[in-house]
Amino acid sequence: MEWLERMNKALQYMEDNMSSDIIIEEAARIACCSSYHFQRMFSFITGVTLAEYIRHRRLTMAALELQKGSERIIDIALKYGYESPDAFTRAFQKLHSVTPSAAREPGVKLKAYPRISFQISVKGDKDMDYRIVDKPAFKVIGRGIRVPTKDGENSKRIPEFWWECYQNGFSAELEKMADKDSVTGESKLGVCIESEPDTSEFTYFIGVENTKGTIPDGFTEKDIPDATWAIFESVGPMPDAIQNLNKRIYSEWFPTTGYERAGEFDMEVYPPGDADDENYRCEVWIPVIKR
Repeated sequence: MEWLERMNKALQYMEDNMSSDIIIEEAARIACCSSYHFQRMFSFITGVTLAEYIRHRRLTMAALELQKGSERIIDIALKYGYESPDAFTRAFQKLHSVTPSAAREPGVKLKAYPRISFQISVKGDKDMDYRIVDKPAFKVIGRGIRVPTKDGENSKRIPEFWWECYQNGFSAELEKMADKDSVTGESKLGVCIESEPDTSEFTYFIGVENTKGTIPDGFTEKDIPDATWAIFESVGPMPDAIQNLNKRIYSEWFPTTGYERAGEFDMEVYPPGDADDENYRCEVWIPVIKR
């Protein structure tokens, strides 16, 4: 419940500042997490990016002000963060399907994007299998890219990166180096690394465990610290199955179990197999601590 309370307080902060500057780092501080994790959690839980939510809420409020008052359109545009009437008109028309000036006409239909609040939803229609496991530190070798969380770019860029690794033969190189006796076995790993807490970017690293101690040319090594991991099974084709699982983890599991995420890493663990198959099984590993 504390997790929900903190998230709702962060939402209240944003709601109180819709007509001024919203500092994402401040919202994240209120939620007791980094900017990176706050934006990822928000997107997982709501299905929209934080930037999209703020934009829609501001345009909803702007529409209400246009209907109830005589304030100039340029003043309303500036109030809600638009530097020019043209930029405001384009965004307003995209959401409401009418121009700001037309919004003042009697009987015009506008869209309202309601305020979000986080609550526990007990559905009971599908089990979520997980296990809590302590694992020693290990090393991963591979390659990584910087990925922005803004506007859900990470959900598009990461699958593209996997495809590039298959196309250029890097994935096949990793398979040759995988060790079945390692902590994660012969699986390929997708590691999310929060290198700087107050940024809207993170590193996504594709690799395998390094049990040989050498680093081949063109590869980078990352240290994964010892941790207590909550491990969840995903069943279904990639990337939809694992994206849906992440949403359930943050919207259903964390609010109700007494665990909080910890550390700067989380991982996707992909065993050998056809990732497009409806029965493909992989895992999400998240470091946790007990409250």
